[in-house]
Amino acid sequence: MQQKVLILDFGSQFTQLIARRVRELNIYSEIFPYNSKNYDVKNYKAVILSGSPNSVRGNEVLHPELSEIKGKKPVLAICYGAQYLAHFFGGKVGQSNSREYGRAYLSFIEKNNTLFQNIKEDSQVWMSHSDTIITLPKNAKKIASTKDVENAAFKIENEETYAIQFHPEVYHSTDGKQLLENFLVRIAKITQNWTPDAFIETTVKKLQEQIRKEKVVLGLSGGVDSTVAAVLLDKAIGQNLYCIFVDNGLLRKDEFKSVLMQYQNMGLNVKGVNASARFLSALKGISDPEKKRKAIGKTFIDVFDDEAKEINDVKFLAQGTIYPDVIESVSISGGPSATIKSHHNVGGLPDYMKLEIVEPLRMIFKDEVRRVGKSLGIDATLLGRHPFPGPGLAIRILGDITQEKVSMLQKVDAIFINGLKEWKLYNKVWQAGAILLPINSVGVMGDERTYEKVVALRAVSSTDGMTADWVDLPYKFLQEISNKIINNVKGVNRVVYDISSKPPATIEWE
Repeated sequence: MQQKVLILDFGSQFTQLIARRVRELNIYSEIFPYNSKNYDVKNYKAVILSGSPNSVRGNEVLHPELSEIKGKKPVLAICYGAQYLAHFFGGKVGQSNSREYGRAYLSFIEKNNTLFQNIKEDSQVWMSHSDTIITLPKNAKKIASTKDVENAAFKIENEETYAIQFHPEVYHSTDGKQLLENFLVRIAKITQNWTPDAFIETTVKKLQEQIRKEKVVLGLSGGVDSTVAAVLLDKAIGQNLYCIFVDNGLLRKDEFKSVLMQYQNMGLNVKGVNASARFLSALKGISDPEKKRKAIGKTFIDVFDDEAKEINDVKFLAQGTIYPDVIESVSISGGPSATIKSHHNVGGLPDYMKLEIVEPLRMIFKDEVRRVGKSLGIDATLLGRHPFPGPGLAIRILGDITQEKVSMLQKVDAIFINGLKEWKLYNKVWQAGAILLPINSVGVMGDERTYEKVVALRAVSSTDGMTADWVDLPYKFLQEISNKIINNVKGVNRVVYDISSKPPATIEWE
């Protein structure tokens, strides 16, 4: 039986990382807002309290309901969670002399403490707080310190309640994974049985229970997410799954034909639909990126609705939505967090559609999707494809969309992607693509002045798209690709390379 971890979110930027680190230990975790009523604590073996941008000393204190948690379940309280346990259970929290942010090193660890088993003093940890615990709560003892933070970790006696002021979930806490394993496996006694195979078994069963003998229509994009979703659904309901692969006119060069053939060879019940003109018409004159996404999302739904009407008695629309899509579209804490960008496959369906949504991958990250796909036996070339945005090249063309611009960018993108493959760089990059900028640049070609378009090349490394670093591609490669683009794509006379990381930039420009 799957044993789960409950993560209560107080709005920390790192909450999703906690979930990923827990899952890397083959333990399933679920995130809920700190004040949610949508979970039953009896279903969880342990609870983790996240950090928060709020202060326990401020006017807007976030108060979780801990009566069925503290002292009754193993608890790991991180940063704000630790300060909350201190401040409201007999201790004292005050403002730090200086904001404690960045690397720190453990200077004291209590001997034989299970939470710090196999972790040495001087281990690097990551601090991110402006408050600090001055006095420990009642019946608590210090179990770790750093040079500047006396009470870096404490334990409530006679309870499996642990609190730490640093963030074990971030990469910079070098033994963070070990600490989480100590808490979850050694203290909470959770069995590490959440694997891709376990996810497949559970998900297929849930899909069969949800869908039964009804029919499902799924919009394939050619990407990893929708492909894995399709194979999961095919495994669950077989020929009752009707896949639709739409050519929206915004795909990569020759992608529609090649990917459609791959899907057919996989035995999926798939139909190809050419809706290029329909999408380009819907985008005509639109330059605002959010309006583009909305127009594309609406058109996708309209196309699916039309195609679904051709199939008798369809009840469900399946989507390859994954966790980062949900996080970027809607604040996971239900709070005032700003929407970064809309995703065409996140949200509801219009009232006129009589289809229910089914999303097999909604709560897993991109790297987890790939592992699931591998366990399903999906071809490595499909699983290894770089992520491609749902709105396609529409959000890589800054400004309004025309067929001429799409054709131009398709040619540029093909040269870039094929070049990465030829130089054996493709698998070293998480995502790559070209962006057509809304500016012209003066150039000289054949002793004549030109005034043509500028394209930007983008290549990043990442694991799940939540954060990303730009890739330091070889200068000779960039030189070769730049020359090929300018010499072979009419209308382009300048190529630039994007060296921005996420954050502060996003992976896509729009």
